[in-house]
Amino acid sequence: MLKTTVAALAGKAARRAARLRGGGSGGSALPGLVAERIDPGFLAHALADVPGGIVVVSGTNGKTTTTKMLVALLRAHGRTVFTNPTGSNFTRGVISAMLAEMPLRGRLEADIAVLELDEAHALHFARAVAPTHALLLNVARDQLDRFAEIDHTAGLLEQLAGMTTRGVVLNRDDPFVNRIATTLTPGVGVSWFGLDASVAERLGELQEHDSRAHDAWTPPAVTAEDALLVPLDEQRLRVDFGEHGEGGTVGPVELRQRGLAAMINATAATATARALLGDDFRTDAAEQALRTVSPPFGRGEVIDADGTPLELVLVKNPAGFTVALGTYGSTPVASMIAINDDYADGRDVSWLYDVSFESLRDQGVAVTSGVRGWDMALRLQYDEVPVGGTEVDLARALDGFLAAHRDEPKRIFCTYTAMLALRRMLGERYDLPEMGVDAPEPTGGAA
Repeated sequence: MLKTTVAALAGKAARRAARLRGGGSGGSALPGLVAERIDPGFLAHALADVPGGIVVVSGTNGKTTTTKMLVALLRAHGRTVFTNPTGSNFTRGVISAMLAEMPLRGRLEADIAVLELDEAHALHFARAVAPTHALLLNVARDQLDRFAEIDHTAGLLEQLAGMTTRGVVLNRDDPFVNRIATTLTPGVGVSWFGLDASVAERLGELQEHDSRAHDAWTPPAVTAEDALLVPLDEQRLRVDFGEHGEGGTVGPVELRQRGLAAMINATAATATARALLGDDFRTDAAEQALRTVSPPFGRGEVIDADGTPLELVLVKNPAGFTVALGTYGSTPVASMIAINDDYADGRDVSWLYDVSFESLRDQGVAVTSGVRGWDMALRLQYDEVPVGGTEVDLARALDGFLAAHRDEPKRIFCTYTAMLALRRMLGERYDLPEMGVDAPEPTGGAA
């Protein structure tokens, strides 16, 4: 329609102007705002011709990594995929990402759309465009000043599932997610992913527990369609469909990212790819995609810092930090922890007291930094973790940390805005892929 074409032209012009003004890749929200002002139904009109469906990936932890893995899996099967690579969780950010790829007629040319959206903004999107599929990862305490209660976050995902038209993929091990299956509209299919029984004892590291017996619900018995994770070491995994792989197996595969959380993300992405592709799903293509996809920046990204590895680890809630410590905490490397309390991080940092830092006692922490650097130092003191020093200024802290530990492997645990700032600083020092001005916007849970 003419209005959509005009909106696309105006949005593209705004994107070009933003690039010229800022020297980056076009801004993240302004072009979308311009397009929406001209055509309030732009999002629905732009996605109307996508034949393979519109997939929303949501949940507290792992959205960014899982979305990237799912896109890689689908592309490995020859599908043309649109995704929001900036990680923007706003509808305007999604539109802005579209404008870079769509022709002037204002209709996106792709086989399928895969969108990372946080729990709240996913509903705004779904009111404009009903998703055909939703991948719901988990529910954890994250930004309690924004989402208030964990039940509220779970309710947002339940509403999203209720607005989905064809199928949902659910985490069978997360009690807040798995019971969504009981609320779905008839005709909406359910696929499951989860941990193999052999690693069930590690579940407590990853999931929030719901102790209210009246809300308890157990998923149905495992079938040959369920994707189950079998970790082989800290980077290699196998995904069995059904117990003992009677429905097929993907792997063994070695990921480029370490840890159980990354493996669960890979399992979720594999389950969703198989649900979307059906009989077209190929094990060899899936293995190649998982083997080659690199972690998003800041999510276990390893940087070559003057010949030694420096790992950036995003942390933002008790479950995520606990898993990170379990993955990285036993390795004898120099550590820095950077904690901010900006809007995108969550103002309330009391969640740090629900994390055990005892695994850091032997090695200690070289420096704490960020707006809440002193709060972090105090928290470590309660767990008897020695701290070399505190420098709230991130640039000075990073300079000192790199200089003092030049010849050692290093890691930095950091909250969201601290990660963005540190990644930009490191990008100025080392040969790293550009983040650009389209870096992810606040997600309330991108990991």
